[in-house]
Amino acid sequence: MRALKTSALHALLLLLAAVTMAPLVWMVAASFMTGGEASTFPPPFLPSRPTVEQYVELFTRLDVTHYIVNSAILSLSVTLLSLLVNSMAGYAFAKYRFAGRDRIFRLLIASMVIPAQVTMLPGLASIFGIFLIRQYALSVPDSLIEAARMDGAGDFRIYWSVILPLCKPILITLAIFTFMGTWNDFLWPLIIMTDDAMYTLPVALASLAGEHVEDTELMMAGAVMTVLPVMLLFLALQKYYISGITAGSVKE
Repeated sequence: MRALKTSALHALLLLLAAVTMAPLVWMVAASFMTGGEASTFPPPFLPSRPTVEQYVELFTRLDVTHYIVNSAILSLSVTLLSLLVNSMAGYAFAKYRFAGRDRIFRLLIASMVIPAQVTMLPGLASIFGIFLIRQYALSVPDSLIEAARMDGAGDFRIYWSVILPLCKPILITLAIFTFMGTWNDFLWPLIIMTDDAMYTLPVALASLAGEHVEDTELMMAGAVMTVLPVMLLFLALQKYYISGITAGSVKE
């Protein structure tokens, strides 16, 4: 009976995984279809004659490389600056004693219920990032910090040489979150960017969709180019992502 339940559970999980992956698989397959093939009814699941003409058009006539570079520069810059600010703030909330510390932190946590679209403010730090770093930094023994102070290390030296190396798993986890969020962000770049040359990849593809509304295969190729970098990043760093999430659940 137990073996039957286990087999049924595995079958259910495989079915759910297949349902989840089916749209992604079709997106990739449609990007290799010839023009108009994906718009037929019923739409084919696999291309009849695979072709890379959609990708050739993206990188030649539509110059998608320029938008990929824009997205990469923006995402890397935001990620690095966010890690710096979030780690400093999280470390301060975890290990420093100052008036109103706990009240300020509770206020920050409470403000997480406000949708980002309501405020639409630029920022180098996120409440979620501060929370992640703070929870992980709580697990760092105070004795290490005191030992570093006895050796003559200042506050910044302790932060840079002691805290950051110990917080590597959660920093990588936060970097993945931040990079993926910035890479896929659409609303904020759409609002602030007035020059087409500065468009990020999601904004550029949205503008192309209006011009090539019938080119389903071309849009699917663009979607693949948007999803592929963050997917590869997650697969490469998933070990650190999982360890960072599980190790961050520390209670005071």
